[in-house]
Formats: sequence, structure tokens, C-alpha cells
Amino acid sequence: MYGSGLRQAECCSLRVKDIDFSMAEIIVRAGKGNKDRRTVLPLALVDNLHAQIRLVSQLHALDLANGYGEVYLPEALARKYPAAATETKWQFLFPAKAPGADPRSRVIRRHHVHPAWVRKSLRRAVLASGIHKQVTCHTFRHSFATRLLENGYDLRTIQELLGHADIATTEIYTHVLNKGGRGVRSPID
Repeated sequence: MYGSGLRQAECCSLRVKDIDFSMAEIIVRAGKGNKDRRTVLPLALVDNLHAQIRLVSQLHALDLANGYGEVYLPEALARKYPAAATETKWQFLFPAKAPGADPRSRVIRRHHVHPAWVRKSLRRAVLASGIHKQVTCHTFRHSFATRLLENGYDLRTIQELLGHADIATTEIYTHVLNKGGRGVRSPID
């Protein structure tokens, strides 16, 4: 979320095929406003993502062997590509611990991790780290935008990466450039 500016739900619902290593991009499908976009793939995470995809592939093979290796696809895609639901590339990048019954069809399948699990995991990590500030999943997205601004990227580029429809939404992040202490760095720093 910090390295790509992803929203929590976007991160949870990534599929294996949404990671484009050759272009160093993450493809967000049906993000907020049901819009697709591309954002940056942090090069520091490439090895970890390859390892995650290997784990997903192994888990998917186990699910197929147990008779429930099908993943949910939107209805139009499921009709157009009936075999796609059992392909590894369509599996969620961050799968749930266990398969469960799809509430729509009652078919047993593995879904993605639940956003509540992500929030609870983050809360535990913040407590364990000793950080005494409010940290949420959205903090990572905000920090992503802030660091890009601090590094001189233009608002239009940041708007595209974040998937904001209106540049005014992206402009909210410019307030952080008004540094405290009148922008003066202490000699000790």
C-alpha cells in the first residue's frame, strides 16, 4: 500500500495477473468508482512478490486437488472465459487462509484476505513496533502521495497513480509541504 499507493480493498483484491513485472506496474481493476488504473510496482518488492506468487500457485494446486480450485470471476468474464476461474493467473495474490462458500453461488472457493484481517494485522504490527501515532491502511496511501510530492513529482502524475478523478483531491496532499518550524532545518540535523 505504501509502495504503490493502493487502497486497502485494492490491495486485498489483487490477482496474480495484475502484477506486471516487465513494465514494473500494478494494474488495479475495478478500483474506487469501478475504474481501472496502473500504478508503480516497487522494485524492492519484486523478489517478495515472486515468492508470494509461488505460494499462491502451490496453494492453488492443492485447492484443485481437493476439488475447489475455482476463484470468483465477475459474471461477464465467467461467461466469456469459462475455464479462467481455475487458472493460476486469476487467483488472488493474497488468498484467504481457507476456502469458503461463495455467498452468491454457494460454490466452495478461496477468496482474498478480508480487509478486517489486514487492519488487525497492521494494528498488531504498530503496537509491536512501539509507534505511538495513529496508523491506518490509508496512512500508507497518504505517505505514498506525500513522498512523491516531496521528491518533486507533479500533481498530475500522482493523481493518475492514486486514481483520483479530480485533481483537487490530489491537491489535499500539498499541505504537508508546508513544513513546521518555518521550513528551517536545525543545525543538529
